[in-house]
Amino acid sequence: MINRRTLLAGTAATFAAACASTGGNSALPHQTYSAQAFFQTTSYAQAAPAGFAFSPDGRRILIANDSSGVFNAYSLSIEGGAPQQLTQSADNATFAISYFPNDERILVSADQGGNELNHVYVRERDGTLRDLTPGENVKADFLAWRADGNAFWITSNARNPQVFDLYEYDATTYASQLVYQNPGMEIADITRNGRWLALVRPRTSADSDVFLVNLHARDMREPRLITEHTGNISYGVYEFTPDGSALIYGTDEHGEYNQAWRYDLATAEKTPLIQAEWDVMFVVHSPSGRYRVSAINADASTEVTILDTRSNQAVRLSGVPAGDLGGVRFNRDETRLAFTVASDTSPSDVFTAPLNTGVATRLTHALNPAINEDLLVEATVQRYPSFDGLQIPGILYRPRTASASNRAPAIVLVHGGPGGQSRRGYSAMIQHLVNHGYAVFAANNRGSSGYGKTFFHLDDRRHGEVDLDDIVYARRYLETLDWVDGERIGIMGGSYGGYMVAAALAFRPDAFDVGVNIFGVTNWERTLNSIPPWWASFREALYDEMGDPATDAERHRRISPLFHAQNIRKPLLVVQGANDPRVLQVESDELVAAVRANNVPVEYVLFPDEGHGFLRKENRITAQEAYLRFLDQYLRSRS
Repeated sequence: MINRRTLLAGTAATFAAACASTGGNSALPHQTYSAQAFFQTTSYAQAAPAGFAFSPDGRRILIANDSSGVFNAYSLSIEGGAPQQLTQSADNATFAISYFPNDERILVSADQGGNELNHVYVRERDGTLRDLTPGENVKADFLAWRADGNAFWITSNARNPQVFDLYEYDATTYASQLVYQNPGMEIADITRNGRWLALVRPRTSADSDVFLVNLHARDMREPRLITEHTGNISYGVYEFTPDGSALIYGTDEHGEYNQAWRYDLATAEKTPLIQAEWDVMFVVHSPSGRYRVSAINADASTEVTILDTRSNQAVRLSGVPAGDLGGVRFNRDETRLAFTVASDTSPSDVFTAPLNTGVATRLTHALNPAINEDLLVEATVQRYPSFDGLQIPGILYRPRTASASNRAPAIVLVHGGPGGQSRRGYSAMIQHLVNHGYAVFAANNRGSSGYGKTFFHLDDRRHGEVDLDDIVYARRYLETLDWVDGERIGIMGGSYGGYMVAAALAFRPDAFDVGVNIFGVTNWERTLNSIPPWWASFREALYDEMGDPATDAERHRRISPLFHAQNIRKPLLVVQGANDPRVLQVESDELVAAVRANNVPVEYVLFPDEGHGFLRKENRITAQEAYLRFLDQYLRSRS
């Protein structure tokens, strides 16, 4: 289910305990590793959920990885061995979407230097790429394959930059036709026979609706509301069932958390499918529908269930290390699946298993072999009281070297969003800092997702105020730990988290000792007036939460750090991508200039070939080296 509030999402992690386990083997002598060593891990991404991850013969799995320094598409044999590189991009990250149903062609996606204007390409059997969605300002995404394999659907804003229409592409000729002109909602899914289309209309961050369109009814194709309600209730779409008989949708109508419900297309009957004490993250089915894969967001970890709907028994896997399961994909005849496993100390690796035995085979080893995994640390979930007594959850990483006699400097890490969530899992950025002796505490301030709708909405139109106070109290929590140096605590964050860094330094100038702002908003007036056109469908929801710049400009100016930069007197590092369409480069340029005018130490790292998040490995290494160098100079050495 789409989270409408992670519009400014940035890199973050999750959170842990005062009595946190240090992880690894404490008897081993500690060794530090360079940023380059940590980022020589290989990041793996699987094919799109609605695509074909397995080759037609079932012998290879379609993935993307960044072993070349930038993401490219690869095929991976189910027998193991080195992946075969399929695309050769040296600059733009290229992600795998799907094999064609009956041959070795594949679909891939790439933007231009991080500008988020994704195009969909076909890689022909001879290795050449063909852009299926050309256009300077076009943004396009793959939606699904038609059941017969002779066509596929793509959403594109080629007609109107603010609206994504539905196009059907012939799988042989690549000829396309407009099959649905979108009135301005979000296209969520389509049945495999192309009859039913599901649309989502977000009204506010707390209220949304689901509509159905019968594409086979040529004379009656008006969207039909299926979630009529009063008050604020959030609805979203997981998927249509493979047989096209039902829509699986999500809603918080029946409690604090998103539940999965089933809507019968023939009878309009609604029945509960999955109800839990946490949010249901996703629901997907195998090609025939026999297997249902679902996950819940259990206190910042992912708990996946693979259910055999015939026996109503969960599939048991063996030979799988501890960690979060993800990216479950089935081959065509449902005899084998592929999936990833990641943990705090290990990046995502690709596994495969036959369904008749469940015995898994590990196909990749993402962690740089030069790094001893036993020297990395596991995080634990911790909660602390904020200014009003509200319990704030988060993730704490304790360095192996930290003790009461060797107290560690610390970083409060703030996630993006504003409604994002710091979660358990591997982060090269975090593990590198912890490996060099920094405690990292990723606080999930009020307004974070994953903890119920009440908690989620506690910061509505109070951004830079109550959520900022939660972050300040994260420092106070760290000061209670006898292994943390309470005199050396900084703040770090990306995107909305970067905004919180600048806000903390400007509005709570004594709360933190240094700040690291990674492409953070500094001027809400400008940001809310310059959102990308493809965000038009949820502009109203964004304005409902943050305020409409036409009527709330005074408040936006009050909470914008740029207009209060004269208060900043602690050292600041700013990192920015020049092609960022969400947080424009000028946001960082102006903040750096304003703080330098205070005669405060400011460092600025600008990447000309990145957008909102850094995809090139060399740039991630450069940024990471800058983080550590800055923290060592201005936090660790602080007198």
